[in-house]
Amino acid sequence: MTPPETGPTGDDPRMVAYRTLAAVTEDDAYANLVLPRLLDFHHVTGRDAAFATELAYGTLRLRGTLDAIISAAARREVSAIEPAALDVLRLGAYQLLRTRVATHAAVDTSVSLAREVVGHRVSGFVNAVLRKISQKNASDWLDTLVTGDETTDLALEFAHPEWIVREFRKALNDEAEVVAALGADNDAPEVHLAARPGLISTRALADEAAGRRGHWSPYAVHLSGGAPKDLPAIRTGRAHVQDEGSQLMAVALTRAALIGSEDDRWLDLCAGPGGKASLLGAIAAEHGARVTAVEVSPHRAELVAKSTSGLPVTVVTADGREFESDELFDRVLVDAPCSGLGALRRRPEARWRRSESDVPALVELQRELLSAALRLVRPGGVVAYVTCSPAVAETTEVVSAVDGNVERLDIREALPDMPDLGPGPSVQLWPHRHDTDAMFGALLRRPIAG
Repeated sequence: MTPPETGPTGDDPRMVAYRTLAAVTEDDAYANLVLPRLLDFHHVTGRDAAFATELAYGTLRLRGTLDAIISAAARREVSAIEPAALDVLRLGAYQLLRTRVATHAAVDTSVSLAREVVGHRVSGFVNAVLRKISQKNASDWLDTLVTGDETTDLALEFAHPEWIVREFRKALNDEAEVVAALGADNDAPEVHLAARPGLISTRALADEAAGRRGHWSPYAVHLSGGAPKDLPAIRTGRAHVQDEGSQLMAVALTRAALIGSEDDRWLDLCAGPGGKASLLGAIAAEHGARVTAVEVSPHRAELVAKSTSGLPVTVVTADGREFESDELFDRVLVDAPCSGLGALRRRPEARWRRSESDVPALVELQRELLSAALRLVRPGGVVAYVTCSPAVAETTEVVSAVDGNVERLDIREALPDMPDLGPGPSVQLWPHRHDTDAMFGALLRRPIAG
């Protein structure tokens, strides 16, 4: 890819990238929602769109490392730099340190961008800082900033907050794997699609999307490029965008062995925005089952209803912890709200948005939701507890804290073709091992009394 060297204009990819960063910085927006709208609004397509995406997502992922380098070059804390100028510096530093953009192009276009979005008063400062940064490559800057503390230096090298590095260490207990996991978070992932069974085959979806079949899920298709929203299968509801790891957690629930013959009442207790509910609904349609999808947020409940239209899914707006039903369910999915540390590669700004102090409240919510699920499942029925996080407080410790008499099933038996799943009975997927988000899954069966 040959990046443009022109200064910012109304349709320049650098301006699109800057406005994405500004929306995240100023409005706490989500890049994956903002960037596509900006690309459409500014009519940026093709190679320029790819360049804007790399700049925006790459800069957001590496923000912590870029800020440390900017601070050293500017000889001031980044908190003392005007936010708009700081975002320009981040984009410029990313181009200098992580792309093949020529030094003069990265500096000159960043100075022009600063003039346009901040004013002439900061252009000299931006120029001076970026020229200072350009005097060293990324490796040399890291050598300059090294502290000797392993956690701090890993956080700097791989652009993760230190608390996340500590969480990965707890979950992996192997330094080489910690390094691999941190590195995988910084690799831009392919888009994963889920072919809804009964509506389109995986092969047909792969052919339509010019993609290839996934590694593990029978419904997964991987895309190397393109816009999924433009695919006919997506527009007509025969497929949806969903990480392969998320698909596997839903698949495992549907494969888990029940005690008793009834198997037509399924429950998704935290259904928004609807990916797993949609896949469960399509599988349920083939099995003569129905899915009740519970979502506490009215807006997200609407998304679930839209996503599951035409499938045997009933959407209920309610708090999963308080949901009551006249009937018990055969299979229950608890895809619990979590820190999201398992999807950092897909959500570039997420690692800087969460903090360690968020986890205790999430753990309490997760335990309450799992307890509710075990109350709603029938004797002999199965609950899948799922989180998109490898943090042990949100995964194995939540399952271990369950009160009452439950049977732990080995979820590996529902994922028989996957390697590196550990000793069981729960599993933790990883991007560096499985090319999926870092999904955790556990299966619990409610025993039949007597």
